[in-house]
Amino acid sequence: MKTNVDMIFVKIIVVAIMAVLMLLPINLIQSLIEEREENQQVAQDDINTKWGGVQKLTGPVLVLPYRAGTDKNQAPIIGYAYFLPESYHVEGDVKTEERKRSLFKTLVYQSDLKVSGSFTKPDYTKLNIKDDAVMWNNAFILIGIPYLQGVKNKLVFNVNGQPQMVQPGVKANSVIESGLTVNVALNPHTEEYKFDFNLALNGSDGFYISPIGKETTVHLKSLWNTVSFDGDFLPTNRVIDKNGFDARWDVFDYNRNYVQMWTGTNDQLTGSSLGLEFKFPVDKYQMTMRSVKYAIMFIVLTFVVFFLVELLSKRRIHPVQYLLVSCALVLFYSLLLAISEHLSFSLSYLISASATTILVTAYSSTMFKNLKQTMIMGIFFVGLYTYLYIILQQENMALLFGAVGLFVALAIVMFVLRKVEWYKPKDAETETAKAADTTPIPPSEQEATGRIDE
Repeated sequence: MKTNVDMIFVKIIVVAIMAVLMLLPINLIQSLIEEREENQQVAQDDINTKWGGVQKLTGPVLVLPYRAGTDKNQAPIIGYAYFLPESYHVEGDVKTEERKRSLFKTLVYQSDLKVSGSFTKPDYTKLNIKDDAVMWNNAFILIGIPYLQGVKNKLVFNVNGQPQMVQPGVKANSVIESGLTVNVALNPHTEEYKFDFNLALNGSDGFYISPIGKETTVHLKSLWNTVSFDGDFLPTNRVIDKNGFDARWDVFDYNRNYVQMWTGTNDQLTGSSLGLEFKFPVDKYQMTMRSVKYAIMFIVLTFVVFFLVELLSKRRIHPVQYLLVSCALVLFYSLLLAISEHLSFSLSYLISASATTILVTAYSSTMFKNLKQTMIMGIFFVGLYTYLYIILQQENMALLFGAVGLFVALAIVMFVLRKVEWYKPKDAETETAKAADTTPIPPSEQEATGRIDE
């Protein structure tokens, strides 16, 4: 017959195997979250295609055509010289709003931009271009915008106070792939060309600007305060509070790795940017996925608590009861995922955690049949889900909180089990054996066995 110690170790092995098996439904929950997240991305991409995706304003860039020679058929070869502004200023107010498709929503914005600056007279001689080769009347300006459907105003581009014709698309060039073209006939005797235009631009997720000026100043503000500053340059000054954000960038030509004028290609121009990303305060799928990563820890801690109660109260809990409790813990994440698609994450978490706590606590009362032990289990689950919610709110401190929590849990278990005698002391076993050997034999048994003490 197995001893009680053997039965305890058998129970530990069975419970450990059950905990490992619960990894399967946990992985299924993670796959479901990823699938819903992919569906949301599809819905967002569909909205962004019609509204405007991540916008990046590049330009204006002045392009000066010139005769670079002739080919073998004596046809002229046209080259293009590119010139960036001497000064470049962008003042913008960005308004955000939520757009929804089915259960999925995305964050879009409407930007109201005022762009101004100036070009100096193109110093083409530094590019080894001859005076008589320059085609002044064929000059044009490029404005790079990746999603043209996001332009929501009639664009009026002014050069030295005179409005210029704006054409859709970009002329042949080696810098900008998508955008607008402004035809402007330059006067070779003009030393400075001041420009300005207003741009109402829709987009989603993020907004970026190429710092093309020899001196670039960008000032953006919005009532939305959940933003992440991105790109190659961080703001010189920024304020983020409950009323939104207000940020200013100051970038000079020596802060970036490309020149103010060139011929041919310039891959570094479009690769340099400053800007920001707009985010929801809470990404429900990301938060749910983070919570699922703690699922196995929750199941193990719950099994440990049940095992301690079983060990100390000498009340047996069947493995099936462990299984039902672990299923309830896994269903918590399904509830959280489903409800969060309709309500806020905090409210969804409260509903899911409360439902799971009530269910498991009520079921514990049928196992323990003891009000005190049932209340202990209820308090344990309240503390457990409160602890998880705190961890989810800590982006930078999550690992620290998790490690400290596990350490405290282990310390509590060790304290509770400090007086448990896992093996019967050897001395006690020896004394018991000696006592059995020296027990007097009754006279009747002595006669039956033929033993007579002298």
